[in-house]
Amino acid sequence: MRESWRWFGPNDPVSLNDIRQTGATDIVSALHNIPAGEVWTEEAIVAHKNMIESCSADESPLAWTVVESIPVHESIKLNLPGCDKYIDAWITSMENLAKHGIKVICYNFMPVIDWTRTDLKYKLPSGAYTLRFDQHKFAAFDLFILQRDNAEADYSEHELLAAKQTYESMSEQEKETLTANIIAGLPGKMTDSYNLDTFKAMLAQYQDIDEQSLRNNLFRFLSRVVPKAEAVGMKLAIHPDDPPRSMFGLPRIICTADDLDILFAEIPSEANGITLCVGTYSSRPDNNLVEMAGKFAPRIHFSHLRGVARDPGEQRSFQEASHLDGDVDMIGVVEQLLREEKRREQLNTGQLKDIFIRPDHGHQMLDDINRQSNPGYSAIGRLKGLAEIRGVIRTVSRFID
Repeated sequence: MRESWRWFGPNDPVSLNDIRQTGATDIVSALHNIPAGEVWTEEAIVAHKNMIESCSADESPLAWTVVESIPVHESIKLNLPGCDKYIDAWITSMENLAKHGIKVICYNFMPVIDWTRTDLKYKLPSGAYTLRFDQHKFAAFDLFILQRDNAEADYSEHELLAAKQTYESMSEQEKETLTANIIAGLPGKMTDSYNLDTFKAMLAQYQDIDEQSLRNNLFRFLSRVVPKAEAVGMKLAIHPDDPPRSMFGLPRIICTADDLDILFAEIPSEANGITLCVGTYSSRPDNNLVEMAGKFAPRIHFSHLRGVARDPGEQRSFQEASHLDGDVDMIGVVEQLLREEKRREQLNTGQLKDIFIRPDHGHQMLDDINRQSNPGYSAIGRLKGLAEIRGVIRTVSRFID
């Protein structure tokens, strides 16, 4: 497997020199300064690539090999008049990347919001900090801070009571922090930051969009993009919705194995693949990650390997666990990925056999607790995760025929 590391650009508190020390060889990055819907020019791509790959003869080289992500403009998800120009821009960006040897793109099709957590610095018994999604806090925000129209219909009487109690127990500062965590934007988000009014306005645009409508809009997008991806040898790797279920009344369509079956039945091209985000999929108890890794192995072009621990009493609440802990058999997942690499090697089709992997959402720990870091992307926690995954890979590799 190809060990990679996400880098947010020159303002990332974790530098390229830091990344070299982890032993990772590949960089996952994007042009975060370019707004959604605009073309990534060759000049901008080359400048970013040179920034990553330029090094002295006595330094370990790094290669920009995976993009995460080219944002999909909201107009495309809504299939608004004029959205074709944004699809054209996306295709041009993809083609420009391919010209410079970057052949894997992770992207998502989540409406309005990207990955969402209620707590960005939740203290663990160890003293380290992690990311957490608390269903009661989320409902409290939805019902009593955002005050979304008809939100009550999405919750049971028990949930409404729990949300009210949660809201009433929060200080004003806690309410402000919760609001910022959910809608103010995170590094790497593929959507804009919002205030409460603009957020409500964005949600209103989706009032007539159900799951099938959104799915059709994804298919329309891919019907344009995939043939162009095939022509330039690009692998598209859709990321699951995080958390993988409807939120704020918005439809979400990449959440389960059934969703992937529907996607591949409609767009069967091998260029149409997935990012196997183990943590995201495993935050749903009905997703079996070992089975999914085996079933969809030929479609896995990229994988985020992280653990998630769901709350026993409220399975929609979860926190980021250590990479080998939580509610997923990570060793079994790694075994499936290694078997897929072996299969590709034996087929000898010229397809890149290696699957790009990266540690994801590491704990904030040790010296990083008092340092600036992007939520989930501190150095030491991810290094710990990478070391754990690396040990699993080395061990399991011995038993793969």
